[in-house]
Order: sequence, then C-alpha cells, then structure tokens
Amino acid sequence: MYLPSDIIVKLLLSVIIGGVIGAEREYRSKSAGFRTLTMICMGATIFTILSQLIGIHSAPERIASNVVVGIGFVGAGVIFKSSGTNRVNGITTAAIIWVTAALGMGIGAGYELFSIVSCVLIMLVLFLFSRWEVLIENANQIRDYKIICKFEDETMKRFEELFTLHHLKYKNGRQTKYDNEITGEWLVRGSEKNHHNFISAIIKDPTVKGFEF
Repeated sequence: MYLPSDIIVKLLLSVIIGGVIGAEREYRSKSAGFRTLTMICMGATIFTILSQLIGIHSAPERIASNVVVGIGFVGAGVIFKSSGTNRVNGITTAAIIWVTAALGMGIGAGYELFSIVSCVLIMLVLFLFSRWEVLIENANQIRDYKIICKFEDETMKRFEELFTLHHLKYKNGRQTKYDNEITGEWLVRGSEKNHHNFISAIIKDPTVKGFEF
C-alpha cells in the first residue's frame, strides 16, 4: 500500500509538536506529560486524516468533530480538587490537552504552518505567563487560617485586628467552641510578605494552642 509523503510529514510533525508541549509538562511533573501529549497530538492528526479519506464523499468533518468531544473526557480526568483546600488543580493541563488536540487536527487538515506558529505561541504562554503568575500570586495570596486558643471574650476580634494590622483582608468563617477552647477559621487575602509577618506573630503568641495555615 502506497503511503503519500504528505501524510508521513503530518505524522512526524504531530509527534514533534506534541513532544515539545509534552516535554514542558513533563518538566513540571504534570499528570499529562511527554508521551501522553505526543499521543494526543498524533491521534488527533490521524483521526483528521482518516476523516478526510473515509468521508471524502459524505461528511469528512464528522469524525474530526468528535475528536473535540472525546478529548474533553481526557481533559476532565486530570482535573482534581486538592484535599483540605479550595484549590482546583489540573485545569492548565486540561487546557493544554485540549489545545494540543486542536494542533493535531490542524496538522491533519493540512495547516502545518498555522500549527507550528500556534505551538510557538503556546510555549511562550507556558514559560512567560508562569513567571507572571508567580509575581501575581506573591502580591495577592489567598489562604485558609485556623486558630485554636483558650476561650475568652473578644478572643476572635483580637486576631481580626491582627489581620488588619498586617494589611490582610479577611472573611469570617466557622467558629467552634469546645469546653474552654475556641476554634476560628478565616479566608485571608494579602501579599506573601504580609502573610509571613502574620504567621510569625501568631507562632510567637503563647495563647495560641493550634494554628493551621
């Protein structure tokens, strides 16, 4: 069976592009890494090529369109909620799975240059935006604080005044009293430096019996 050279080029290009994006995810130890994203890109390319060959006389877009639906299930598998926190992880990796499949479809449809340029832009976003993300996170972090101390009147108000003193914005959470102890929970927003200063003050406070952050 004769295999056209343009199909071979498309398959090789899908392996390269999927491998480049996958290498970045592998470097960051993400759940979808080098082999996974390479296979996703190549698989999307193969399905798109087959949709053109099989559906040439009917609807060539039918097989390719289902790649978008199918890849959604793969992306959903890498999204999870961290235990004990309100953070959801894996969304970036799920988005990369989605866009890698799109690049594979572009290659399979014959838009090789478009896919290469898109891959370059994706790599720029992954490397440059990650640094900006760190700067933004340092300037504005959200943390859950849980403080346990001896119950006294105005006990929780004292800690809230300490939040304000360290330029932290807070939202009251659950308060629980058991015997002679009270537990307070807050959702606190502020810079990394202000969080660090507050934590240092709480750790040195002899009245605090328990502290989670």
